Parts: sequence; structure tokens; C-alpha cells
Amino acid sequence: MAWWGTFLGGTLGFVFGGPIGAIVGAALGGNFDRGMKTDFDGAGLGNQERVQAAFFTTTFSVMGHIAKADGNVSQSEISAAKDIMAQMQLTAEQRKAAINFFDQGKAADFPLEAVLRQFKKECHRRRNLIQMFVEIQIATALSDGKVDPAEKSILYTIGEILGFSRSQIDHLFNLASGTTASNNDTLTLGQAYKILGVNKDNSEAEIKKAYRRLMSQHHPDKLVSKGLPDEMIALATEKTQEIRKAYDLIKKNL
Repeated sequence: MAWWGTFLGGTLGFVFGGPIGAIVGAALGGNFDRGMKTDFDGAGLGNQERVQAAFFTTTFSVMGHIAKADGNVSQSEISAAKDIMAQMQLTAEQRKAAINFFDQGKAADFPLEAVLRQFKKECHRRRNLIQMFVEIQIATALSDGKVDPAEKSILYTIGEILGFSRSQIDHLFNLASGTTASNNDTLTLGQAYKILGVNKDNSEAEIKKAYRRLMSQHHPDKLVSKGLPDEMIALATEKTQEIRKAYDLIKKNL
């Protein structure tokens, strides 16, 4: 939680500026304005705490935008956001900020493309971290058991801006769908193959390679070192457990 204290206290030595800065300023109000007065025009890109703050802010604001895509924020979507907050064990202050970010994302004039482009720049080529962000957004869209066409269109747009093809986004959908099945203890062999992005015709070596790649992409320690907020480590840990469960099921049936 160290990043939050320095972020809120204005001791990081920079202000985001741009659309993310506007979101943070609106959410934190006086605390933000009082502590951060200097814009270093991009200085500090890749700074660990800066990346963590950008990830946290963008995650919840875009989550709100996707939830509103079909014109109505469902209770399931609100619950999904609250579940993530609960997993993160946020303080009351952090939770209030996350809710404010979520609400700003629901606004009709939310600058999605500008926010995502700044987020990508802040992450400074941390591909696995950006993928984790996309997976969280997909999981939110799937939380009510279906994905509205407007939501899926936004998710493809998010992927395009952040450097993911449609086929890659589709695979992340398969991973998220398998996650739901895994959590409900109803994971099928077909879903397990989809989670790993392989099929029954792949060799054992190819399946193992896919498994190891996914485990590396979702390794909690690696993601935290790249800028995933410490509070989100439980989300990454859950992903690795689901990937391992899918791999174990496939191995039993080889």
C-alpha cells in the first residue's frame, strides 16, 4: 500500500496531467491539488509507484465505462466491482476513490481512448501488466453472465488501443469464461483447452509450453514488480490457480 500513501500525500514528485490526472484530481480533490503542483511532462514514466497509481485509476474508471456501455449498470456489474475491491482489501479511503473513479467512467463524455493511450504510455511497455488490466475488464463485462454487443465492441476497442488483436481478446474471453467455470467447479475439458489456448491435437510439449507461458504472464511477483498494485496480487494469484487447474485436467486426459 506504499504507493497509495505517497500518491495521496503528493510526494511522488510529479502530477500525471492529461485525462488520468483529471480523473485523479476529481476523485481526490484537495489532497491531490495540495500535494502535486508540478507537471514534469512525462518525467518518471515507468516509476513503480506512478505505474501502480495509473493502473488503479484506469482499472476502476474503465470498469465503470464498460458497465455503462449497454445503457444500464447492472447489479452484477456493481457487485463485480465490489468483489474486486473486497479482494484488494482496500482501506475506506481507497474504496471511496475507486468508487469515484468507477462513477467518472460512467459519464457520457468519459475520454476512453485518451485515458487508454495515457495508461499504455505510463505502463512503459509492460505487456503482461496491460494484459492483466484487459482481463479485469473482460471479467467485469462477463459478471452478469452475458456480454452485450456494445460491451464487446468497447473491449475490442480497448484491445486495439492497447495492442491486442481481436483473436487475442477472444482468447482472453476464453480464459475469463473458464475462470467462472473453474470457480464453480464445473470446468470441462473443452474449457480447459480454451483457457490454455490449445486443442486436443496439440502435442504434450506444445500444451506444456502454453501452460508455462500463461503462468509466467500471470505470476503475481512478476506483475507486482512491473507495477501491479500490491492490493491486486490476489487477482493474479487466482488466475494462476485457474490456469494450473486447467492444465491438470488436460494432463489427466492425455
